[in-house]
Amino acid sequence: MSMRRVSVFLGVIATVSACGGASTPADGSAEASSGGSSADGSTGTTGMTGGMTSATTADDATASADGSSSGGMTSSNDDAPPPVGFDLGGLPDVPEVACSANGKGGGGGIGAAELSYIWIANTYQQPNPTISKIDTVTMLEEGRYQAKPAGGDPSRTSVNLDGDVAVANRNGGVAKFYARESSCEESNGQPGIQTSTGSNDVLAWGEEECLAWYLPLACSSNRPLAWTRGEFSELTCAWENEKLWTVCDSEVLLLNGDTGEVEETILVPGSAFVYGGAADADGNFWGLNTGSGSIFRVDFESLELLSWPLGPNSGYGITVDPEGRPWTCGGGGASRFNIDDATWTVAGSSGIGGCMTDGVSTLWHSTGNGLLNGYDIESLEIVNTIQLPEYVHGISVDFQGNVWGVGFTTNNAHRADPMTGQVDTYSGLTSAYTYSDMTGLALNTAGGGGVPPN
Repeated sequence: MSMRRVSVFLGVIATVSACGGASTPADGSAEASSGGSSADGSTGTTGMTGGMTSATTADDATASADGSSSGGMTSSNDDAPPPVGFDLGGLPDVPEVACSANGKGGGGGIGAAELSYIWIANTYQQPNPTISKIDTVTMLEEGRYQAKPAGGDPSRTSVNLDGDVAVANRNGGVAKFYARESSCEESNGQPGIQTSTGSNDVLAWGEEECLAWYLPLACSSNRPLAWTRGEFSELTCAWENEKLWTVCDSEVLLLNGDTGEVEETILVPGSAFVYGGAADADGNFWGLNTGSGSIFRVDFESLELLSWPLGPNSGYGITVDPEGRPWTCGGGGASRFNIDDATWTVAGSSGIGGCMTDGVSTLWHSTGNGLLNGYDIESLEIVNTIQLPEYVHGISVDFQGNVWGVGFTTNNAHRADPMTGQVDTYSGLTSAYTYSDMTGLALNTAGGGGVPPN
């Protein structure tokens, strides 16, 4: 078998052999009580695919109080160290995989175009809330989809390694959508594939053929959502046997990723209000239970549930870092759960909402004034700061290494380059609200950290 060198960016293979062609380089208004921004805080203009503006770093640039851009974006901390670069490095020679075109995403989901999207929930769009599919390179919205037949309440999204997305409705119900039109299937009786092409092209429920499946759930709270990686097949050049974790009130559900069927049900003991969830590299589910003030882990193989008290910060969002350690964010900063001794280490003293690592060494979290703080995941020192035009509630990192912030019920998503400080804004959303693994990078770079002492 021939051998070749592949480059890597943020731990993701950026050059793929013939897997579907050339790849692209690599809950409710009461849910947040502080740090929100006004709805008119968008920047730029909005057209058929939404508006986009760009602000480049300048020493004397500031952001105006109403959220509009005035010059470039810059750190508010003059003493902060310069931005930390990424070690692109490389991977050892690997066997070349002869991948053929297939109907499940192509490209193996590693550095492929399907993973160049961020999926954001337009939670308060009326009458039917939607989710938006935005190209992270071009910042164009390429699709918008209803999250439920009627009366949806979407918030968290989760992207698997084929690039497909699942969205949970907080009032119950999970839907999966394909990222690639070639994966979509005829279902509405009309010739060809009917699917959304942008923000002003939302198809009615039952007409959208890139909906893979929908699982109705009777829940008062259906928030957490987290894919497992599954196994990569060299035969089909796709990820197979992917599972999806979600929580319906006090029950953790493990779903079949291909069909949406509930395969396992695990009861969360005691008071349960599970606010967020994430999966590690081994497929184990980490849940943030604000009802009992605890973090818990469901073992993917045995389904055993173990729990530990939360740290000094109650937590709001949750993610897993490359070492397999879960982090909770919000309620006063970011906290790392140390696997070896089940203790907590706290970074920062402010900020709510979500957080995510860059897949290498930095955890990103936002403060109430729109400042993005980058914390070293080992020392917990601030190693980078970026000022955004407004407070952002959701944080995600794309496969190009950019940090995204989603405004709190605004129409804006901001993309920040941690190397240059440049901030680009997409202003075509509709009352958005999302914080979770919106790109799939967290799943791709999460480690497996073992079992903490209990």
